[in-house]
Amino acid sequence: MIRSLFSACSFLFLLSACQSSMPAASTKTAPTTTPPAELRNTRWVLRQLAGQPVATPAAGEAYVLLRNEELRAEGNGGCNRFRGTFEQPANGQLRFGALLSTRMACADAQGNATETGFLAALTNTRTYQISGDTLRLYAEATTTPAAVLHAVYLR
Repeated sequence: MIRSLFSACSFLFLLSACQSSMPAASTKTAPTTTPPAELRNTRWVLRQLAGQPVATPAAGEAYVLLRNEELRAEGNGGCNRFRGTFEQPANGQLRFGALLSTRMACADAQGNATETGFLAALTNTRTYQISGDTLRLYAEATTTPAAVLHAVYLR
């Protein structure tokens, strides 16, 4: 009798060890992707020029804003405000017209260098690419962005 009880317990033990369970449901969620920022009516703040990080000049951050209604560009180069026109001849293309700027002296040499480089990058822009909240501006026939900007959304 003890032997048969022992055999029955062993059988039940083995049977329970062979029982499979369903894997737990994964708690991972698919990564969320944010849609790219809009080129127009977004304040694009300068973060890199010619592959180098840009420090915020004493006079304020450099940015560009492309107005939707009038195809007008406006912004700040780091020392002076500027304004002008832009056009988009085809998808992924961007060209700025003449940019008119105030002519105040920069408080520091860094601000002057940032402004000169930023306005040159805008003037030479032929194509652009938006990835998430990052705008890359390219001169003609280059694969390295002349300027990298990040979106600050307007309300």
